[in-house]
Amino acid sequence: MTSSPDQPVDLYAQAGVDTTAEETGMASLTDWVTRTFAFRPGIGRPVLPIGHFANVIDLGAGRGLAISTDGVGTKILVAEMMHRYDTIGIDCIAMNVNDVLCVGAEPLALVDSVAVQHAHPELLRQIAAGLYEGARQARISIPGGEVAQIREIVTGVRDGWSFDLVGTCVGLVDLDKIIVGRRLAPGDAVIGLASSGVHSNGLTLARRVLFSTVGYRVNDHLPRLGRTIGEELLEPTRIYVPEVMEMLGKLDVKAMAHVTSDGLLNLLRVESDLGFLIDNLPETPAIFQLVQEAGQVSVEEMYQVFNMGIGYCVTVPAGQAEEAIAISQRHGTPAWRIGVVTDDFKKQVHLVQPGLIGEGNSFRPA
Repeated sequence: MTSSPDQPVDLYAQAGVDTTAEETGMASLTDWVTRTFAFRPGIGRPVLPIGHFANVIDLGAGRGLAISTDGVGTKILVAEMMHRYDTIGIDCIAMNVNDVLCVGAEPLALVDSVAVQHAHPELLRQIAAGLYEGARQARISIPGGEVAQIREIVTGVRDGWSFDLVGTCVGLVDLDKIIVGRRLAPGDAVIGLASSGVHSNGLTLARRVLFSTVGYRVNDHLPRLGRTIGEELLEPTRIYVPEVMEMLGKLDVKAMAHVTSDGLLNLLRVESDLGFLIDNLPETPAIFQLVQEAGQVSVEEMYQVFNMGIGYCVTVPAGQAEEAIAISQRHGTPAWRIGVVTDDFKKQVHLVQPGLIGEGNSFRPA
Protein backbone atom coordinates (compact mmCIF):
# COMPACT_ATOMS: atom_id res chain seq x y z
CA MET A 1 0.00 0.00 0.00
CA THR A 2 1.13 3.53 -0.66
CA SER A 3 0.15 6.76 1.02
CA SER A 4 -2.25 9.12 -0.74
CA PRO A 5 -0.94 12.64 0.03
CA ASP A 6 -3.99 14.35 -1.47
CA GLN A 7 -6.38 12.34 0.74
CA PRO A 8 -6.90 13.81 4.22
CA VAL A 9 -6.65 11.34 7.07
CA ASP A 10 -10.20 11.96 8.29
CA LEU A 11 -12.49 9.57 6.41
CA TYR A 12 -13.32 7.80 9.67
CA ALA A 13 -14.58 11.07 11.12
CA GLN A 14 -16.56 11.78 7.96
CA ALA A 15 -18.13 8.35 8.34
CA GLY A 16 -19.26 9.26 11.84
CA VAL A 17 -16.42 8.27 14.19
CA ASP A 18 -14.62 11.36 15.52
CA THR A 19 -11.60 9.94 17.31
CA THR A 20 -10.30 13.41 18.22
CA ALA A 21 -13.52 14.33 20.02
CA GLU A 22 -13.49 10.91 21.68
CA GLU A 23 -9.99 11.51 23.06
CA THR A 24 -11.05 14.90 24.46
CA GLY A 25 -14.17 13.47 26.04
CA MET A 26 -12.30 10.50 27.45
CA ALA A 27 -9.97 12.80 29.39
CA SER A 28 -12.88 14.21 31.37
CA LEU A 29 -14.54 10.82 31.77
CA THR A 30 -11.31 9.22 32.96
CA ASP A 31 -10.76 11.99 35.51
CA TRP A 32 -14.13 11.37 37.18
CA VAL A 33 -13.86 7.59 37.03
CA THR A 34 -10.36 7.59 38.53
CA ARG A 35 -11.66 9.51 41.53
CA THR A 36 -13.79 6.47 42.43
CA PHE A 37 -10.64 4.46 43.15
CA ALA A 38 -10.55 6.12 46.58
CA PHE A 39 -13.88 4.52 47.51
CA ARG A 40 -12.17 1.10 47.85
CA PRO A 41 -8.76 1.59 49.50
CA GLY A 42 -8.45 -2.12 50.42
CA ILE A 43 -10.27 -5.10 48.92
CA GLY A 44 -11.76 -3.95 45.63
CA ARG A 45 -8.99 -1.43 44.93
CA PRO A 46 -8.09 -1.04 41.23
CA VAL A 47 -4.36 -1.66 40.94
CA LEU A 48 -3.80 -0.24 37.44
CA PRO A 49 -4.44 3.21 35.99
CA ILE A 50 -7.15 3.74 33.40
CA GLY A 51 -5.87 3.02 29.90
CA HIS A 52 -4.87 -0.63 29.96
CA PHE A 53 -6.89 -3.24 28.07
CA ALA A 54 -8.35 -4.37 31.39
CA ASN A 55 -8.01 -3.29 34.98
CA VAL A 56 -7.33 -5.55 37.94
CA ILE A 57 -9.19 -5.41 41.25
CA ASP A 58 -7.35 -6.40 44.44
CA LEU A 59 -9.13 -9.42 45.96
CA GLY A 60 -6.69 -9.78 48.83
CA ALA A 61 -4.23 -12.61 49.50
CA GLY A 62 -2.26 -11.62 46.40
CA ARG A 63 -5.07 -12.37 43.95
CA GLY A 64 -6.57 -10.04 41.41
CA LEU A 65 -9.82 -9.92 39.43
CA ALA A 66 -9.25 -8.64 35.90
CA ILE A 67 -12.26 -6.90 34.41
CA SER A 68 -13.10 -5.36 31.05
CA THR A 69 -16.18 -4.43 29.06
CA ASP A 70 -16.75 -3.99 25.33
CA GLY A 71 -19.34 -4.23 22.60
CA VAL A 72 -19.43 -5.20 18.94
CA GLY A 73 -19.97 -1.80 17.35
CA THR A 74 -21.45 -1.26 13.90
CA LYS A 75 -20.62 -4.80 12.82
CA ILE A 76 -24.13 -5.36 14.15
CA LEU A 77 -25.46 -3.38 11.17
CA VAL A 78 -23.83 -5.86 8.79
CA ALA A 79 -25.58 -8.68 10.67
CA GLU A 80 -28.88 -6.83 10.25
CA MET A 81 -28.22 -6.27 6.55
CA MET A 82 -27.64 -10.02 6.12
CA HIS A 83 -30.44 -10.93 8.54
CA ARG A 84 -27.96 -13.27 10.21
CA TYR A 85 -27.22 -13.01 13.93
CA ASP A 86 -25.51 -16.25 14.94
CA THR A 87 -21.91 -14.96 14.87
CA ILE A 88 -22.21 -11.59 16.61
CA GLY A 89 -22.08 -13.29 20.01
CA ILE A 90 -18.65 -14.68 19.12
CA ASP A 91 -17.45 -11.12 18.49
CA CYS A 92 -18.78 -9.98 21.86
CA ILE A 93 -16.92 -12.76 23.66
CA ALA A 94 -13.75 -12.16 21.65
CA MET A 95 -13.56 -8.42 22.21
CA ASN A 96 -13.77 -8.95 25.96
CA VAL A 97 -11.67 -12.06 26.58
CA ASN A 98 -8.86 -10.80 24.34
CA ASP A 99 -8.67 -7.61 26.43
CA VAL A 100 -8.62 -9.52 29.73
CA LEU A 101 -5.79 -11.70 28.41
CA CYS A 102 -3.61 -8.62 27.89
CA VAL A 103 -2.92 -8.16 31.61
CA GLY A 104 -1.95 -11.81 32.01
CA ALA A 105 -5.30 -12.99 33.38
CA GLU A 106 -7.20 -16.15 32.53
CA PRO A 107 -10.74 -15.22 31.40
CA LEU A 108 -13.36 -16.97 33.52
CA ALA A 109 -16.83 -15.60 32.86
CA LEU A 110 -18.81 -12.98 30.96
CA VAL A 111 -22.22 -11.40 31.43
CA ASP A 112 -23.96 -9.83 28.46
CA SER A 113 -26.52 -7.12 27.88
CA VAL A 114 -28.76 -7.21 24.80
CA ALA A 115 -30.85 -4.17 23.90
CA VAL A 116 -33.48 -4.81 21.23
CA GLN A 117 -36.24 -3.05 19.34
CA HIS A 118 -38.37 -6.15 19.59
CA ALA A 119 -37.67 -9.42 21.42
CA HIS A 120 -37.95 -11.71 18.40
CA PRO A 121 -37.36 -15.26 19.69
CA GLU A 122 -35.33 -16.11 16.59
CA LEU A 123 -33.12 -13.04 17.00
CA LEU A 124 -32.39 -13.90 20.61
CA ARG A 125 -31.84 -17.57 19.77
CA GLN A 126 -29.22 -16.72 17.17
CA ILE A 127 -27.46 -14.20 19.43
CA ALA A 128 -27.40 -16.81 22.19
CA ALA A 129 -25.97 -19.42 19.82
CA GLY A 130 -23.09 -17.08 19.00
CA LEU A 131 -22.46 -16.34 22.67
CA TYR A 132 -22.36 -20.08 23.34
CA GLU A 133 -19.85 -20.69 20.55
CA GLY A 134 -17.66 -17.82 21.69
CA ALA A 135 -17.75 -19.08 25.27
CA ARG A 136 -16.80 -22.56 24.07
CA GLN A 137 -13.79 -21.22 22.18
CA ALA A 138 -12.72 -19.00 25.09
CA ARG A 139 -13.43 -21.67 27.74
CA ILE A 140 -15.55 -19.35 29.87
CA SER A 141 -19.04 -19.44 31.38
CA ILE A 142 -21.91 -16.99 30.94
CA PRO A 143 -23.55 -16.89 34.38
CA GLY A 144 -26.14 -14.26 33.54
CA GLY A 145 -27.15 -11.29 31.46
CA GLU A 146 -29.87 -8.81 30.56
CA VAL A 147 -32.36 -8.28 27.75
CA ALA A 148 -33.90 -4.82 27.45
CA GLN A 149 -36.65 -3.84 24.99
CA ILE A 150 -35.99 -0.16 24.25
CA ARG A 151 -37.50 0.43 20.83
CA GLU A 152 -37.35 4.21 21.18
CA ILE A 153 -33.56 4.11 21.61
CA VAL A 154 -32.27 1.23 19.48
CA THR A 155 -32.29 1.88 15.74
CA GLY A 156 -30.48 0.22 12.88
CA VAL A 157 -30.99 -0.83 9.27
CA ARG A 158 -33.68 -3.51 9.66
CA ASP A 159 -36.73 -2.13 11.43
CA GLY A 160 -37.88 -4.29 14.30
CA TRP A 161 -34.69 -6.37 14.30
CA SER A 162 -32.19 -3.75 15.45
CA PHE A 163 -30.20 -4.47 18.59
CA ASP A 164 -27.02 -3.79 20.51
CA LEU A 165 -24.83 -6.27 22.36
CA VAL A 166 -22.16 -5.63 24.98
CA GLY A 167 -20.40 -7.80 27.52
CA THR A 168 -18.34 -7.58 30.69
CA CYS A 169 -15.66 -10.20 31.28
CA VAL A 170 -13.75 -11.15 34.42
CA GLY A 171 -10.62 -13.21 34.86
CA LEU A 172 -8.08 -14.14 37.54
CA VAL A 173 -4.43 -13.17 37.84
CA ASP A 174 -1.94 -13.12 40.72
CA LEU A 175 -1.10 -9.51 41.53
CA ASP A 176 2.63 -10.22 41.15
CA LYS A 177 2.03 -11.70 37.68
CA ILE A 178 0.14 -8.80 36.10
CA ILE A 179 1.59 -8.06 32.66
CA VAL A 180 1.72 -4.44 31.51
CA GLY A 181 5.11 -4.23 29.81
CA ARG A 182 7.21 -2.98 32.71
CA ARG A 183 9.92 -5.60 32.06
CA LEU A 184 10.31 -4.94 28.35
CA ALA A 185 13.89 -4.67 27.11
CA PRO A 186 15.46 -3.74 23.76
CA GLY A 187 15.77 -6.84 21.61
CA ASP A 188 12.61 -8.55 22.84
CA ALA A 189 10.66 -10.10 19.97
CA VAL A 190 7.18 -8.97 18.97
CA ILE A 191 5.06 -11.90 17.80
CA GLY A 192 2.04 -11.02 15.66
CA LEU A 193 -0.92 -13.39 15.68
CA ALA A 194 -3.11 -13.35 12.59
CA SER A 195 -6.52 -11.72 12.64
CA SER A 196 -9.47 -13.43 10.99
CA GLY A 197 -10.33 -10.29 9.03
CA VAL A 198 -11.72 -6.89 10.00
CA HIS A 199 -12.70 -8.17 13.47
CA SER A 200 -14.97 -5.68 15.29
CA ASN A 201 -13.28 -2.33 14.66
CA GLY A 202 -13.37 -0.01 11.68
CA LEU A 203 -16.69 -1.32 10.37
CA THR A 204 -18.08 2.23 10.13
CA LEU A 205 -15.35 3.16 7.64
CA ALA A 206 -15.50 -0.18 5.82
CA ARG A 207 -19.28 0.05 5.41
CA ARG A 208 -19.08 3.63 4.14
CA VAL A 209 -16.47 2.75 1.54
CA LEU A 210 -17.92 -0.57 0.35
CA PHE A 211 -21.65 0.12 0.54
CA SER A 212 -22.01 3.90 0.17
CA THR A 213 -19.01 4.88 -1.96
CA VAL A 214 -18.70 1.82 -4.19
CA GLY A 215 -22.29 0.58 -3.98
CA TYR A 216 -21.64 -3.07 -3.19
CA ARG A 217 -24.42 -5.10 -1.62
CA VAL A 218 -23.87 -7.61 1.16
CA ASN A 219 -24.61 -10.54 -1.15
CA ASP A 220 -22.21 -9.45 -3.90
CA HIS A 221 -19.58 -12.16 -4.40
CA LEU A 222 -16.04 -10.90 -5.04
CA PRO A 223 -13.48 -13.35 -6.45
CA ARG A 224 -10.61 -11.58 -4.66
CA LEU A 225 -12.32 -12.34 -1.35
CA GLY A 226 -13.58 -15.79 -2.31
CA ARG A 227 -16.98 -15.03 -0.79
CA THR A 228 -19.58 -12.29 -0.46
CA ILE A 229 -18.87 -8.86 1.02
CA GLY A 230 -21.28 -9.59 3.86
CA GLU A 231 -19.65 -12.92 4.72
CA GLU A 232 -16.23 -11.28 4.78
CA LEU A 233 -17.26 -8.43 7.06
CA LEU A 234 -19.23 -10.73 9.35
CA GLU A 235 -16.31 -13.15 9.89
CA PRO A 236 -16.08 -13.45 13.69
CA THR A 237 -13.26 -11.84 15.65
CA ARG A 238 -10.58 -14.40 16.45
CA ILE A 239 -10.40 -15.57 20.06
CA TYR A 240 -6.80 -15.96 21.29
CA VAL A 241 -7.40 -17.57 24.69
CA PRO A 242 -6.03 -21.13 24.12
CA GLU A 243 -2.73 -20.13 22.50
CA VAL A 244 -2.06 -17.16 24.80
CA MET A 245 -2.81 -19.15 27.96
CA GLU A 246 -0.32 -21.80 26.83
CA MET A 247 2.28 -19.08 26.19
CA LEU A 248 1.68 -17.62 29.65
CA GLY A 249 2.30 -21.03 31.17
CA LYS A 250 5.49 -21.79 29.21
CA LEU A 251 7.14 -18.52 28.17
CA ASP A 252 8.33 -15.26 29.68
CA VAL A 253 5.59 -13.07 28.23
CA LYS A 254 6.49 -9.42 28.88
CA ALA A 255 3.71 -7.52 27.13
CA MET A 256 0.59 -8.12 25.07
CA ALA A 257 -1.67 -5.99 22.90
CA HIS A 258 -5.11 -6.62 21.46
CA VAL A 259 -5.00 -4.90 18.07
CA THR A 260 -8.32 -3.09 17.86
CA SER A 261 -9.04 0.57 17.11
CA ASP A 262 -5.74 2.47 16.66
CA GLY A 263 -4.23 -0.67 15.10
CA LEU A 264 -0.63 -1.41 16.03
CA LEU A 265 -0.53 1.82 18.03
CA ASN A 266 -2.01 -0.39 20.75
CA LEU A 267 1.55 -1.57 21.38
CA LEU A 268 2.17 1.81 23.02
CA ARG A 269 -0.27 1.07 25.85
CA VAL A 270 2.55 -0.66 27.73
CA GLU A 271 4.09 0.89 30.86
CA SER A 272 7.44 1.47 29.18
CA ASP A 273 9.15 4.27 27.27
CA LEU A 274 10.67 1.83 24.79
CA GLY A 275 9.56 1.72 21.17
CA PHE A 276 8.76 -0.92 18.59
CA LEU A 277 10.37 -1.57 15.23
CA ILE A 278 7.91 -3.57 13.13
CA ASP A 279 9.81 -4.78 10.08
CA ASN A 280 8.25 -8.11 9.07
CA LEU A 281 4.51 -7.71 8.59
CA PRO A 282 2.77 -10.46 6.59
CA GLU A 283 0.92 -9.68 3.37
CA THR A 284 -2.08 -7.45 3.96
CA PRO A 285 -5.33 -9.45 3.65
CA ALA A 286 -7.47 -8.75 0.59
CA ILE A 287 -10.33 -7.06 2.47
CA PHE A 288 -8.05 -4.25 3.64
CA GLN A 289 -6.56 -3.81 0.18
CA LEU A 290 -10.11 -3.57 -1.18
CA VAL A 291 -11.16 -0.89 1.31
CA GLN A 292 -7.97 1.13 0.77
CA GLU A 293 -8.25 1.07 -3.02
CA ALA A 294 -12.01 1.56 -3.27
CA GLY A 295 -12.12 4.43 -0.80
CA GLN A 296 -8.74 5.97 -1.65
CA VAL A 297 -8.00 5.78 2.05
CA SER A 298 -4.53 6.93 3.06
CA VAL A 299 -2.14 4.31 4.36
CA GLU A 300 -1.85 6.28 7.60
CA GLU A 301 -5.58 5.99 8.23
CA MET A 302 -5.72 2.34 7.22
CA TYR A 303 -3.14 1.41 9.85
CA GLN A 304 -4.81 3.60 12.46
CA VAL A 305 -8.33 2.25 11.95
CA PHE A 306 -7.81 -1.43 11.06
CA ASN A 307 -5.77 -4.37 12.37
CA MET A 308 -4.37 -4.94 8.84
CA GLY A 309 -4.02 -8.69 9.44
CA ILE A 310 -2.49 -8.74 12.94
CA GLY A 311 -5.09 -9.18 15.67
CA TYR A 312 -2.94 -9.73 18.75
CA CYS A 313 0.69 -9.18 19.74
CA VAL A 314 2.79 -11.04 22.30
CA THR A 315 6.26 -9.82 23.29
CA VAL A 316 8.78 -12.38 24.56
CA PRO A 317 12.59 -12.63 24.86
CA ALA A 318 14.18 -13.10 21.42
CA GLY A 319 15.17 -16.67 22.22
CA GLN A 320 11.55 -17.67 22.81
CA ALA A 321 10.15 -16.25 19.56
CA GLU A 322 10.09 -19.53 17.65
CA GLU A 323 8.39 -21.37 20.49
CA ALA A 324 5.72 -18.66 20.72
CA ILE A 325 5.06 -18.97 17.00
CA ALA A 326 4.88 -22.77 17.25
CA ILE A 327 2.37 -22.59 20.13
CA SER A 328 0.14 -20.22 18.18
CA GLN A 329 0.25 -22.35 15.07
CA ARG A 330 -0.58 -25.53 17.04
CA HIS A 331 -3.82 -23.81 18.00
CA GLY A 332 -4.59 -22.96 14.38
CA THR A 333 -3.53 -19.31 14.46
CA PRO A 334 -0.80 -18.23 12.01
CA ALA A 335 1.90 -16.15 13.70
CA TRP A 336 5.08 -14.32 12.74
CA ARG A 337 7.95 -12.51 14.41
CA ILE A 338 6.87 -9.10 13.15
CA GLY A 339 9.36 -6.90 14.97
CA VAL A 340 11.46 -6.05 17.96
CA VAL A 341 11.46 -3.79 21.01
CA THR A 342 13.89 -0.91 20.58
CA ASP A 343 15.17 2.14 22.42
CA ASP A 344 15.80 3.95 19.13
CA PHE A 345 12.25 5.38 18.91
CA LYS A 346 11.05 6.55 22.29
CA LYS A 347 7.40 5.59 22.71
CA GLN A 348 6.99 5.16 18.94
CA VAL A 349 5.93 2.37 16.60
CA HIS A 350 7.98 2.30 13.40
CA LEU A 351 6.26 0.31 10.63
CA VAL A 352 8.98 -0.31 8.06
CA GLN A 353 6.98 -1.77 5.15
CA PRO A 354 4.27 0.90 4.89
CA GLY A 355 6.82 3.55 5.92
CA LEU A 356 5.02 4.94 8.97
CA ILE A 357 5.93 6.31 12.38
CA GLY A 358 3.25 6.14 15.05
CA GLU A 359 3.06 7.87 18.39
CA GLY A 360 0.12 8.87 20.54
CA ASN A 361 -2.92 7.84 18.54
CA SER A 362 -1.82 8.59 14.98
CA PHE A 363 0.61 7.56 12.27
CA ARG A 364 2.65 9.84 9.97
CA PRO A 365 4.98 9.10 7.06
CA ALA A 366 8.43 8.02 8.24
